[in-house]
Amino acid sequence: MLTTAGLPELGPGPRAGVLPQRELSAALAGLLKGGRVPKAELIHGLVLLWHDQMEPAHEIAQAIETADGSFLHGILHRREPDYGNATYWFRRVGRHECFPEIAQRVSELLKARNESKVETVLIRNGDWDAYGFIGLCEKAATKGAADPQVKLLREIQGIEMEVLLDRWSGGS
Repeated sequence: MLTTAGLPELGPGPRAGVLPQRELSAALAGLLKGGRVPKAELIHGLVLLWHDQMEPAHEIAQAIETADGSFLHGILHRREPDYGNATYWFRRVGRHECFPEIAQRVSELLKARNESKVETVLIRNGDWDAYGFIGLCEKAATKGAADPQVKLLREIQGIEMEVLLDRWSGGS
C-alpha cells in the first residue's frame, strides 16, 4: 500500500500517482478486517498519509492517544507544514521503540551518501532525533522538489514511515 510513483513530499502534496481515500480505505478494510491486526487504525492512517490524504489521516491520528498515534500525528503536522505542532506531538511520543531502527537505517543511508553533517543532526547517541528532522524539513521548506537536500529528506521520511509500517504490521 506504500507503492506510489514516488516518495511523499515533505509538504502536504498531493502528488501524481496517489490513490484516492475511498480506494485506499476499501483495500485496507479487506486486508485488516476482523481485528486480526492490532494496530490496523495506525496502518490505515499511515497509508492514507503516504498517499497525501491528510484530512482522513488526521482524523485517525487524533483518535489514537498513544505514543504511536502521536508519532503519526507528528509526521502529519510536519508535512502540513506546522512545525510547532509537529514538535508538540513528538514531545508526546517520547522515546519511541522505532527510533533505534530509524536511526540505524538513516545512518546507513547518510554514510553511503557521505552526509556526515546531516547525520550529526539526525542521529544522537545512536538514536533518532525527531526534532532535528523537523528542523531540517523546516529549513528545506523554501527549496524546490529538485533540490538534493529535499530529495534526501524525502528518502529519510520514507524510511521513517516504512519502519513504522513494519512495526505496526507485526514485522521486526
